[in-house]
Amino acid sequence: MKKKPTDMNTSITQLRRKILELCTLEILSRGEVYTSDMLEELKDAELILAEGTLYPLLYKFRKANLVHVRSDVTEPGPPKKYYSLTAEGLDYLKKLQGTWQSLTSSLALITSKHPAL
Repeated sequence: MKKKPTDMNTSITQLRRKILELCTLEILSRGEVYTSDMLEELKDAELILAEGTLYPLLYKFRKANLVHVRSDVTEPGPPKKYYSLTAEGLDYLKKLQGTWQSLTSSLALITSKHPAL
């Protein structure tokens, strides 16, 4: 049976999703952050295009006990949610940072041996 070639769009989406996770945790490691501030920074870095991308990620982090959420009731309107890393979230981030450093070093080593395309 012949294998289907990898779909480039799927590969790019998966890679961007994992980098978005790392960058979101990096932002949260600075302290408590309001959702719209995270969105703005991620949009400025061209890592996120729509709000709908961030909320499922924050839900996933919350479910895994990586983030703490604090609601601030404002009048009128819904409460504002502020996110921060838990101790478990900080440990998870440190592991991701170590893996990222290792991967970027490996990539630099491999690509340095090939002339520019």
